[in-house]
Amino acid sequence: MKDLRYFCTAGKGMEQFLAQEVLSKLSACDVEHIPGKVFFTTSAGLERLRGLKSAERLFLLLKKLPPLPAPWDSGKMTRVIQEKLIGELGDWEQGLSAWVSLQQAAKESCLGPAASRRSRKRKRDEETGKEEEEEEGDGSSPAKKQDLQGSPEETPLPAQVLDSAGSVLPGRADHVSERPSCPADVISSSKQPLVSFRVCCRCSGVLARKFSPQELGRIIGMAIRKRLGWKADLREPDLEVNVHLSDTHCILGFPVFRLPLAHRPYIRTTGLRSTTAWAMASLAAIKDGCFVLDPMCGVGTILIEAAKEWQNAFFLGIDINESQLKKAHENVQFSDLTSRIELMKASVTEIPLPAASVDAVICDIPFGRKFSCKTDVRIMLPAIVKEMERVLRVGGTLVLLLSPQLSAFLGKSFSREQQQNQRPAAGGSEEAGEAGRASPRLVDQVTADRVLVSAEGSSSASMDFPSLVRMGTYRVSLGVTDGLVQEYKKVIPPT
Repeated sequence: MKDLRYFCTAGKGMEQFLAQEVLSKLSACDVEHIPGKVFFTTSAGLERLRGLKSAERLFLLLKKLPPLPAPWDSGKMTRVIQEKLIGELGDWEQGLSAWVSLQQAAKESCLGPAASRRSRKRKRDEETGKEEEEEEGDGSSPAKKQDLQGSPEETPLPAQVLDSAGSVLPGRADHVSERPSCPADVISSSKQPLVSFRVCCRCSGVLARKFSPQELGRIIGMAIRKRLGWKADLREPDLEVNVHLSDTHCILGFPVFRLPLAHRPYIRTTGLRSTTAWAMASLAAIKDGCFVLDPMCGVGTILIEAAKEWQNAFFLGIDINESQLKKAHENVQFSDLTSRIELMKASVTEIPLPAASVDAVICDIPFGRKFSCKTDVRIMLPAIVKEMERVLRVGGTLVLLLSPQLSAFLGKSFSREQQQNQRPAAGGSEEAGEAGRASPRLVDQVTADRVLVSAEGSSSASMDFPSLVRMGTYRVSLGVTDGLVQEYKKVIPPT
């Protein structure tokens, strides 16, 4: 496959995790990120693209432009959109051709909309008593349909879609049609195919104050119909045109997959968002043969995400809550990971493991929930971390997800020197910069910083946790609130 330019949407704070992932997994080049999006170029196939774990959705990039001027009347706005946003027909023809090639590849591998369309057609034919002449591919399950609305972290801005009459209806930018299809057959049969489309538009900043999403969507849709000759269709479009207009950029793209990348078909009961769970596991320096512990595993999301990614490591999940453990057992069985994930009932303050027996500890500390009937998590937090420190080997990694309040409480246990030596938090860091450009050099430096344990160990260790050195803090969105992912290394404490 030739090099193509893509972008992925990401939850707030996940951009640097995603930038590093596309570099390592896809050998991507020209990687850059802005809030909520990561842009990259790669020749990787659909299987590798589908393997991105920290992304929300994947789009083929059509245009990335400077922000549009904001004229006060719709007539001038129509001319601006036709000149700037639509532009040359060649760009759209090339983008459509690349998108069709991806959908043809998806059809062959049963990864994309084409395969789902065949399955839905088969189901309709079976219901009407028709016989299928050829075997059709598997489609989406009812569980998958529940995820078509996307992530609240991904699209907080208003959006709309354009119906076949040219009017705009309210909707979400990440909403996916009931029957997206691949127009490959139509395009191959005509040099000027009639492509059906719908517009999913989001806007923010000055434009959002001057024009409603409905007005902008109508203008964009009518410009596409007039300039390209495409047919608007809300219910069953061949193609979805995603547009995001803001004060800093103007982005157009075509979705590559019908379902979000964040959808996990191997998890039955969801707990922590899978993208966040994967990001936490990526900080744990898991290698072949590692023994990884989640001492408050809940339904097992972190364990499953880590086990899927690092297939030669072994995992143990502990929880005191029987109902949570039951759901975790169901998830582990559903994901076919029973050979590498063990579960047991125990307390996080009395982990039934020898000292220094675990290579990595990853834990989502419950936010404000009762630890027991009489004691809350905040009071027990020092004892919880102390027990994790005990079972972690020297050189091992501890990764915690905390609320800002719990993080501040735990921070009181660390010395002032360590707070000063701490690296800036990802998502709001100085490393990101305004443009947020990520390069192999930048990511390698971040990785190298995480490995420098012994050099600072004696001077920045905690007073209450003498062998733990904080390596980084990352603020990530959890939907209605933010969480702080904290990374620690265990060193030999000073004598």
